[in-house]
Amino acid sequence: MESKVAVVGAGQSKYGESVDKSVKELFLDAYIELINSVDNGLEPREINAVYIGSLGSGGFQLGNLSALMAEYVGLPGVHAVRIENACSSSGFAFIEACLAIMSGMYDVVIAGGVEKMRDVSSLKAKYWLGVSGDTEYERLAGMTFAGLYAIMANRHMHDYGTTREQLSMVAVKNHKNAFLNPKAQFQNKITLEKAMNSPMVAYPLNLFDCCPTTDGASAVLLCKAEIAKKFTDSPVYVAGFGTGTDYLALHDRETITSLKAAVLAAREAYKKAGIKPKDVDVAEVHDCFTIAEIIAYEDLGFCERGEGGKFIEEGLSSMEGEIPVNLSGGLKAKGHPIGATGTGQVYEIFNQLRKTVQKPARQVKDAEIGLTHNVGGSGGTAAVTVFKV
Repeated sequence: MESKVAVVGAGQSKYGESVDKSVKELFLDAYIELINSVDNGLEPREINAVYIGSLGSGGFQLGNLSALMAEYVGLPGVHAVRIENACSSSGFAFIEACLAIMSGMYDVVIAGGVEKMRDVSSLKAKYWLGVSGDTEYERLAGMTFAGLYAIMANRHMHDYGTTREQLSMVAVKNHKNAFLNPKAQFQNKITLEKAMNSPMVAYPLNLFDCCPTTDGASAVLLCKAEIAKKFTDSPVYVAGFGTGTDYLALHDRETITSLKAAVLAAREAYKKAGIKPKDVDVAEVHDCFTIAEIIAYEDLGFCERGEGGKFIEEGLSSMEGEIPVNLSGGLKAKGHPIGATGTGQVYEIFNQLRKTVQKPARQVKDAEIGLTHNVGGSGGTAAVTVFKV
């Protein structure tokens, strides 16, 4: 499709445990960086609408969250909407913002997300996350998200020979990348031995196979493509996007070694962007668990079905690889503040394509096409977006 939407600014709070900051203050951090990233300046009155992704901010602010975020950053009166699609909330908020601009309704829009997850007990966090899956047949039966992805991992290992070591390689890679990301929750490298020998959570997934709960916010400024140069000389254009849904419960799906929602979303995004998977220069994918990144390689067409384990083992998703994946550290090490994750991925791709990554050692050289892949729950929803410069 012809690029009708451009990204001209982006901001993100530090991810991690922010005991001294409220949900509002986290979003303000992201908003301030967004404003400062707009090269030619931005007047708040130019912003027409705000779309905020959030699962519920720890249960503390379940209603009118978008209006609260808008008012706190000085945008009372704008069209403000909260989008909830589990972990893909702000990925969908971003696409809704694109659609609003493409419809001609608005010229300048903010898409963002926020979550504060570290203020609740582990028991409440498990309940909170569990409502993103099938409540009747999974959560109320005692299933956790680690358990669901463990089932996927076991089946993938059975069908394709994926190994426990390959799962841990994903964790090692993403921690290595997060080490260079000042915004990441875990800025520490780990060895393969440490990753493989950490405490078991749900076989075959251990502690280092699972992403953390996280406080954080992200925000992205979008506008009509034809006015992008008003804000910056180096906009990033939305080349294509796609969304998909599937059954929430694993037992209802055709397969549990692939996320149909992501396959459908990727197919649509590639078609609109006029590219093939091999054309992608850098990607941020939804690695809530290490098996999720391996499945993402396959669902996005970066490799053949069943070859995801070999893709990581051969270094094809590393910084120096064929398609660098999760240079931010991914959900695994950068962190996963549920509602903020989708636009947090856009923040990373925006900076990668503009060559404005904070630490140059994490910068992909000559990247022109980037991709984000944001999944809700265990694959009930998915949003994929392709960006070009």
